[in-house]
Amino acid sequence: MNKKSIALKRGFTLVELLIVIAILGALAAVVLVALNPVEQLARTRDSGRLNSVTSLGRSLEAYATSHAGSYVSYGAVAPLTYTWITTLVNAGEISTIPTNTSFASQTACTATIGSENFFCYLATTAGTGVGPVMVFTKAESKSVTSKCSTATPAAWLAYKSDVGRAGTVCTAAVGTVPTLASAFVD
Repeated sequence: MNKKSIALKRGFTLVELLIVIAILGALAAVVLVALNPVEQLARTRDSGRLNSVTSLGRSLEAYATSHAGSYVSYGAVAPLTYTWITTLVNAGEISTIPTNTSFASQTACTATIGSENFFCYLATTAGTGVGPVMVFTKAESKSVTSKCSTATPAAWLAYKSDVGRAGTVCTAAVGTVPTLASAFVD
């Protein structure tokens, strides 16, 4: 065997390794920024809120079916009795009161709307079990709030019994809650 044909084996130099580490670090930073973990967590929480709103809406419809078409009442005069979800639990329509993680811009329901755990409940006639009804809560993630226009910037996750589905509705101001006439944007 000829000595010239034998190639010398060498490892990586320290400079080459540092360059590779720097490139991988830069790629990791770009991916982390693109994924935005805070927004991903907000999306996850909004997904849970939408599932809870849908479950509550369907539970209200099941309650109305077993109570001659009357939905849960939440009190007609101040102070309102904010136990409409508890009533659904006691009636066996749901097993537990769902949790709703609050966040910085979370808006409580107004005085004329039944509220429990940041879930709002609105009936056709305030405080009575007359339908149709709507269950809603404030949306948090940018992916949901971006569905709203600048004229109606506040996004809510809602279930409406008259259409039998859940989705996103928008209102003109953060402190303004949706009405039964609010239309879905998705």
